[in-house]
Amino acid sequence: MSFTADTLLLFGATGDLAKRMLLPSLCALDADKLLPETLRIVGTARSPMSDAEYRNFARAALEKYLPAERRGGMADFLNRLHYQPNDVTHPEGFAKLAEQVGDSRHRLAIFLSTAPSLFEVTIEGLERAGLGGEGVRIGLEKPLGLDLASSREINDAVAKCFPETRIFRIDHYLGKETVQNLLALRFANVFFEPLWNATHIGHVQITVAETVGLEDRAEFYDHTGALRDMLQNHILQLLSLVAMEPPASYDPTAVRDEKVKVLRALRPVRDGESVTGQYRGGAIGGAIVPGYDDELKRDSGTETFVALKAHIDNWRWQGVPFYLRTGKRMHERVTEIVVQFRNVPHSIFGNARMKPNRLVIGIQPEENITLSLMAKVPGLDRDGIALRPVPLDIAMPDAFTGAHRRIAYERLLLDLIEGDQTLFVRRDEVEAQWAWIDGIRAQWKSEALEPKPYASGSWGPSAAIALAERDGVSWHE
Repeated sequence: MSFTADTLLLFGATGDLAKRMLLPSLCALDADKLLPETLRIVGTARSPMSDAEYRNFARAALEKYLPAERRGGMADFLNRLHYQPNDVTHPEGFAKLAEQVGDSRHRLAIFLSTAPSLFEVTIEGLERAGLGGEGVRIGLEKPLGLDLASSREINDAVAKCFPETRIFRIDHYLGKETVQNLLALRFANVFFEPLWNATHIGHVQITVAETVGLEDRAEFYDHTGALRDMLQNHILQLLSLVAMEPPASYDPTAVRDEKVKVLRALRPVRDGESVTGQYRGGAIGGAIVPGYDDELKRDSGTETFVALKAHIDNWRWQGVPFYLRTGKRMHERVTEIVVQFRNVPHSIFGNARMKPNRLVIGIQPEENITLSLMAKVPGLDRDGIALRPVPLDIAMPDAFTGAHRRIAYERLLLDLIEGDQTLFVRRDEVEAQWAWIDGIRAQWKSEALEPKPYASGSWGPSAAIALAERDGVSWHE
């Protein structure tokens, strides 16, 4: 059933995600008059607060994390907020939560930002309180398990109350404007799609690099590692958008059908096609930072860096390597996709140096698209024509952000409220991702693969450079 929600119920409403992303996103949407006028926002968490106290909490978060120019009408937004304390492990608390929601339970959107271990008890509490009927949809924040088995347990628990058509699994990368623009780039331009295959593309690189270390996620991260924290979700979602076949329409089912085909076509990673690393002390932005073990205050074998050489065994991509890497304490913060085209089959310009065309899609910190083209160097060419790569840069101000640079969660929260599943991850996608990742972890275990040390502020261990250079490829840096 399609409906626009009258109430948005936020679990984990006092957590870090709520402060940094959810409340600022909702306030920005409200300032742009994009939220339904009658929408109520009910926050719930264990902390005892009144409505007034929660509004003060929200005000402090908005003043810290939302730019001043996006806070128009903040007082009106704060008046939308209500709060109901609730410990999800105590079933009796859900009845009071249902009273707070009231008649909106027939047009209700829920955002669940709690530990995955609490998903099942939360779903059971919602169902008992009558907050799981046909007029309710639910958004799930990652992580959705640590492997295929635990992911299935979570999905099974949610499915007891909510059918797939009312489950919205969130990967916030899919809310980024340039990620969505990737579909427009491929399928709205006649000159790209005919070239988007193994005949014309030599390789693809996807990099998600962070400069931060553990911050306040030490225990979670050490139990998870870079492969499961970043590559299993964000990078594989980017890969599926780059590699998918054209869907029949921009429809949630059609788009996600094509994405899952890519994920199922991923070849198991073989010996020598993966590198892991763990950062040591170094310098980031001129500041000395400690190593992973120092931050954790104990020795650990958890990887903070992964580089993989992946293959998609289908007609379009046979023989094209996809180089994937992610890491913490890297040289710079960057998320980008690099599509390296093949060189021209024959040069008419003698000894002129030729370089293949390259498309770079920047996702963060800057959202941009750059296509490198070969052009003639100005001059009289008495010794022959000289060529050089020239960037065709469409990173003009506001090209991909509109009047404001939007938070990725703005789009996702609005879609949750309105019921559009296009940018959310379906269960079969999640399970295809985990099946591939579990195979990599099993291979690491059989090889007794240990993370290689790398200095903070670098681009990872030297073995990652060698992984690409064995094929005559250099990472884009």
